[in-house]
Amino acid sequence: MTALSPHLRQATPVVAVRGEGVHLDGEDGRRYLDFTAGIGVTSTGHCHPRVVAAAQEQVATLVHGQYTTVMHPPLRRLVDKLGEVLPRNLDSLFFTNSGSEAVEAALRLARQATGRPNVLVCHGGFHGRTVAAASMTTSGTRFRSGFSPLMSGVVVTPFPTAFRYGWDEETATRFALKELDYTLQTISPPADTAAVIVEPVLGEGGYVPANRAFVQGLRERADRHGFLLILDEVQTGVGRTGRFWGHEHFGVTPDILVTAKGLASGFPLSGIAAPEELMRKAWAGSQGGTYGANAVACAAACATLDVVRDEKLVENAETVGARLRRGLEAVASRTPAIGDVRGMGLMLASEFVTADGEPDPETAARVQRAAVDEGLLLLLCGAWNQVVRMIPALVIDEAGVDEGLRAWAAAVEAGTSGAAGR
Repeated sequence: MTALSPHLRQATPVVAVRGEGVHLDGEDGRRYLDFTAGIGVTSTGHCHPRVVAAAQEQVATLVHGQYTTVMHPPLRRLVDKLGEVLPRNLDSLFFTNSGSEAVEAALRLARQATGRPNVLVCHGGFHGRTVAAASMTTSGTRFRSGFSPLMSGVVVTPFPTAFRYGWDEETATRFALKELDYTLQTISPPADTAAVIVEPVLGEGGYVPANRAFVQGLRERADRHGFLLILDEVQTGVGRTGRFWGHEHFGVTPDILVTAKGLASGFPLSGIAAPEELMRKAWAGSQGGTYGANAVACAAACATLDVVRDEKLVENAETVGARLRRGLEAVASRTPAIGDVRGMGLMLASEFVTADGEPDPETAARVQRAAVDEGLLLLLCGAWNQVVRMIPALVIDEAGVDEGLRAWAAAVEAGTSGAAGR
């Protein structure tokens, strides 16, 4: 008998048979409030009628038109629609399937365009599981261990993770930028540095937002030294943070933007955007792929972008996200085991700590399991899996947030009882 790999362990015991909006129906007959959204993928909710209709129509018309062989209308429409939401200078697009592939495409473009070998990555970042993407990932050893040697040319520089350092944000930011300058002076000289890549909010690294001073500092150094700024918007893009792109919070424009996850409401699609002048510097044959820009995925992405615009889901992420954050902070205020609440928009997290302030993955796991009993599906993240994250679909309303907060409060109470005495 065959079976799935034993390492493909589900975060919850739920067997989902149907999805609608922010809810999943389990094989057990119970309805669950889904605050995972397929790890931030089902941006318009499960089975949004307009996305379903677009995909159904496309399946009956053309399933796969390989995009370096033939062009198809959904891809042309998607390029036009993304042009409406991308920064004006990011006018050239390349599509592939997953976030990891898009990150590697961005890296390849940066190295080919600059002729430089090294890439700077921020400590705590997650960029994927393929060899190059894993080599750039420092959010946890589980993503990069056991298949060395990893790709060379990766240099790690600090991220302003204020809570971990025990500093205020200004101090953490000043430290991170000062260490970046030291790195450029001692490890990766500008002449060898192709790019710096960063997530606007660390994902697997613990849902830690960057800030304006830090990202603007990266932009200034990239301009001064002639390397590129790559923003990995795989998880933060398409409205997740209360802006269409996470970098819009910081007043900068990247040289290369990476997108995936919420772009197509669950269909596999990713891509990079860059100025045409930069994209032309990619070497011939370096961009392609069999399934990239699949016609059905592109049709779903077009419908997704229409729904995000028409239903004002970016604005909803900001306003409803603020309500969710207030609720999380209220629970944290009476729970010593929660050391920090942070995030942006509908990308929020609570970090669990021991009485002496150390990461507490055991309590985080108990709370996450208790939430399932309350009908709420959540995921963990952070280097020790000590952080519980919330990423509901952007269609969630105030009633859904309140439902989730009631379940969260009950789960925290159940999961932390007795924790203070350990």
